[in-house]
Amino acid sequence: STERSCLLRELHRFESIAIAQEKLEVAPPSPGQLRHVFFHNALPFVGFGFLDNAIMIAAGTQIELSIGVVLGISTMAGKYCEVQNCLFLFSCSSSLAGYVEALASRLGLSIPDLTPKQADMWQTRLSAHLGKAIGVTIGCILGMFPLLFFGEEEEKLEEK
Repeated sequence: STERSCLLRELHRFESIAIAQEKLEVAPPSPGQLRHVFFHNALPFVGFGFLDNAIMIAAGTQIELSIGVVLGISTMAGKYCEVQNCLFLFSCSSSLAGYVEALASRLGLSIPDLTPKQADMWQTRLSAHLGKAIGVTIGCILGMFPLLFFGEEEEKLEEK
């Protein structure tokens, strides 16, 4: 009951601040605040992209090399199986996104200090979406490191 009353007080305080700000003209976020929003959204997506790509490459290649060779399926059928496995692995890696965000908050990645109106402005949304897109791109590029270890195995399979 104490937590509920504390939450209710905070909600009333937030609502009164939001009502007061509705009457005021709010300045757009500063470039520093937009940078903070960008990095706040980018860093967890770097971790997510890294885990997603690394897991998909490692598991997908191993599945193709083991099941594809045993069943003697064609390359196209192997790619179809790999796509199915990637969908499964994507759902597994997206469940890791919460852990990546928790780690980012433990590392000191604080929430940007914006008013509700500033958080809803187009500049802030653009900065957040750019952060997510660039973050996942960097993460996917970094997550391609398992490809460094698969060159020899594929050459051995081609020889056989």
